[in-house]
This record gives sequence, structure tokens and C-alpha cells, in this order.
Amino acid sequence: MFTIYVYVLDTLADWELGYVTAELNSGRFFRKGAQRVSLKTVSDSRETVTTMGGLTIMPDCLIDEMVADETSMLILPGANTWSSPRHGAVIEKAGEFLSAGAAVCAICGATTALAGCGLLDQRPHTSNGPGFLDMFSPGYKGQRFYVDQPSVADHNLITAGCAGALLWARQIIEYLDVFQSDTLEAWYEYFRTGKHEYFYALMKTLPCDSDTAS
Repeated sequence: MFTIYVYVLDTLADWELGYVTAELNSGRFFRKGAQRVSLKTVSDSRETVTTMGGLTIMPDCLIDEMVADETSMLILPGANTWSSPRHGAVIEKAGEFLSAGAAVCAICGATTALAGCGLLDQRPHTSNGPGFLDMFSPGYKGQRFYVDQPSVADHNLITAGCAGALLWARQIIEYLDVFQSDTLEAWYEYFRTGKHEYFYALMKTLPCDSDTAS
């Protein structure tokens, strides 16, 4: 079973997580035989956090309770509060995840925290545009590895800018290998374009007894 740790912090950007958490939690489009996935919210304390959309989240576990191995993934969403020193512990844990072969997936403001600790200095990555990490992460030295794309996957590191949530979700799902390739392609194209033919193509990739109307 994969364990997906979702770091939660005040001002979390709700929309950046929607595609990926919904699909991983529901499993509605999972291929037959795919490993089960367990999602756990994690934070630096047991206190509730309030998202940018005003939702309240009670963390499931603490940072030091996370297990880093090849069946673990840490998802770091964007937020306006990443500059707070209190998030240093989860970025240190992110480094442990990467070293252990576990996946780290960061989007928007979370990429500034990774950049500030040198975790993007030697690996292909992206963020909110060229120059963004220089502006918000003074210690950043990974400019030559920056890729100007909505989302970039480099083995067990997947980064995205604030407008790259859909592609980021696709790359995370692909990394976990829980969709058939044709299901993933049709799913992505439907949400990317809104064209009905991709919805019907998606339905055709699924078992007849799947409940996928939502």
C-alpha cells in the first residue's frame, strides 16, 4: 500500500490539491490490481489549520510520525505561509524522503521552501516562472535546472507552478502507477479541454461496473 502524506498548513491553496487527492482517495479510476492508497494529513502540530478557502483541517499525524520509504509520498501544497520557520521540519523530512527513494511532490509556494534548502539545486524542477525562486529563495542555486513548464517530473521529485495543478496530478498518478495508461490519458485530456469525446473515451477504459458518474 502507498502512504500519501499531505502536509497541511494555514492558507493552504485548496484548488492545487483537488485533482490529485480526489482521485487517489476515491480510487474511482484505478486500474484492476492497483495498489491501495492511504492518504494522511500531516502537520507540525495537532492544531487545526485553516485553508485559503476557509476549510478547517485536523491533521492525522505529525511530521516525526511519517515513514520514508519507496511506498511513501509527501505532497507539499502551496500556501502564503511557507516563509515561516515552523515549516523547516517538513522540508528537512522532504530531504529524507528524496534520499530514501520516496517521492516528494511540491507545488507553488512549497517549491520556494525546497529551493531555499538546496533541494532543487541539482535536479530538474519548476515553479511559478523564471525568476520566481530567485525572488523568494535567496539561497537558491538551481537556475540551470529550472524548466519553464507547468509541472516537471524528475524521478521521485515532482514540482509545479500554481497553474500546473492538473498536469502535476497527472504526473503524480503516473508515478504511482494506479491508472491504466489509456485511462490516465483520457482523464487528463477531458479535464484539460472539457471535450466530451474524452469523457466517453475515459468511460470506455473502465470496467462496466465502475461508478464514475460523479
